[in-house]
Amino acid sequence: ARVEHLTYVCTRSQADAGPNNNWMAPDEAHTKMRALFSGCMRGRTLYVIPYCMGPLDSPYARCGVEITDSAYVVLNMAIMTRIGRPALERIARSGQFVKGLHSTGELDPARRFIMHFPEELSIESFGSGYGGNALLGKKCHALRIASWQARTEGWLAEHMLIVGLQNPRGETHYVAAAFPSACGKTNLAMLVPTLPGWSVETIGDDIAWMKFGADGMLHAINPEFGFFGVAPGTNMKTNPNAMLGINANTVFTNTALTDDLDVWWEGMTDEPPAHCTDWRRDEWTPERETPAAHPNSRFCAPAGQCPVIAPEWEDPDGVPISAILFGGRRAGTVPLVFESRDWRHGVFVGASMGSERTAAAFGKVGELRFDPFAMVPFCGYHMADYFSHWLSMTERTDESKLPRIYGVNWFRRGADGRFLWPGYGENSRVLAWIFGRITDDAGARQTPIGMVPRVDDLVLDGLDIPKADVAAALEVDADEWRDQLPLLEQHFESFGAKLPEALREELIELKTRLDAR
Repeated sequence: ARVEHLTYVCTRSQADAGPNNNWMAPDEAHTKMRALFSGCMRGRTLYVIPYCMGPLDSPYARCGVEITDSAYVVLNMAIMTRIGRPALERIARSGQFVKGLHSTGELDPARRFIMHFPEELSIESFGSGYGGNALLGKKCHALRIASWQARTEGWLAEHMLIVGLQNPRGETHYVAAAFPSACGKTNLAMLVPTLPGWSVETIGDDIAWMKFGADGMLHAINPEFGFFGVAPGTNMKTNPNAMLGINANTVFTNTALTDDLDVWWEGMTDEPPAHCTDWRRDEWTPERETPAAHPNSRFCAPAGQCPVIAPEWEDPDGVPISAILFGGRRAGTVPLVFESRDWRHGVFVGASMGSERTAAAFGKVGELRFDPFAMVPFCGYHMADYFSHWLSMTERTDESKLPRIYGVNWFRRGADGRFLWPGYGENSRVLAWIFGRITDDAGARQTPIGMVPRVDDLVLDGLDIPKADVAAALEVDADEWRDQLPLLEQHFESFGAKLPEALREELIELKTRLDAR
């Protein structure tokens, strides 16, 4: 798993790192890492990986060089990024790149650190072979370092999927969405709509870099070249496009191996294999209490193999974003979907995001934690400054050109513990409503938390669930939201005096609207 307690942002001023990051002074961090790295590759092969994040000809793209002693890293970086001579030539032209140094070391948890130096555009990672800690182009560069660059340069580096949503008339709008790890992000990125005539095409499943285009809209690229998805639970029902996209040229990590040398993981098939080798290389049968595949086992596949990859996924100018979704895994309170009142309120929605912990994060599974913008583990600077940066977007363009912002929650449960909404392909019904809001063709009712569809505002033809369940999924219970306010206040107070006043005002206004109900 990610080791957030051993991941540091090393800025000259501790205040710049913020309460959301572990901080270490750069000189101290360099000294510590120099001692760890000393002689660590003796007897090993040293690999040098020049890589480009984003299409090679895109003005949005950024480059890096990773030095590693892990062939596994080389193999995955070759899938996840554009590596080799073209990247090296771009570095030579631009003169700027992120420097990454990685060694698996002894894989000793007591000698494991992932250090980021945003002011130096450098990363040093020792003692871990886990994707997010070792494939330095991914979270380390594309989010922690890039978010620092984005604030400095006036753009956004986000933990978001990007999709193109096309209606039956052939009109397309592009949507970005932030979800914490293992909350259905990849499934949504490769959605197969159940609504006739609608289609979803994939631009990216994990990271979005957004900059203002000549039209004043935020345009997004996917800086990655592959998909690094969570395997357990992925199957032909939950994500058929992912399954079709991993048939070849794919690296599987910590899955089970069947007797006929195929991969398997929990949820892949209705029936488990009678016998296989588990992720620890032990014999496994269905009678075993432990899972055959690690809960955070992964597949790493070229994005171009995805059957619904959008033709414009490598457009150097990116795609214009019409809507941004913020979601998480919440059993109660948060409705299936709601629309923010305006950009400022939308930033408040993103800043208020909460989700239950997953296997991808270190900690107690199921515990609720606030994860603003799904960026708490990945923001390379003070989260309150990050909120201010988002709020500043209204100063950079006409607010009418900014994306509309929505909250979504596929995971709401009824009093009996059942999921109220079937999710997966049926989420296209929610996307269709959002599309209709963008084009002013869909209705909604006003609530204290924003605009929420009435049951009849959603296209429910062919959906085999009681309307009462849909109504319950869309319910906004003022008492439940009031109960959340002290937690929200405590959450915001954790960011100290730097918290933008606009977010304090949004909290007060929410309380006022709830009390008026």
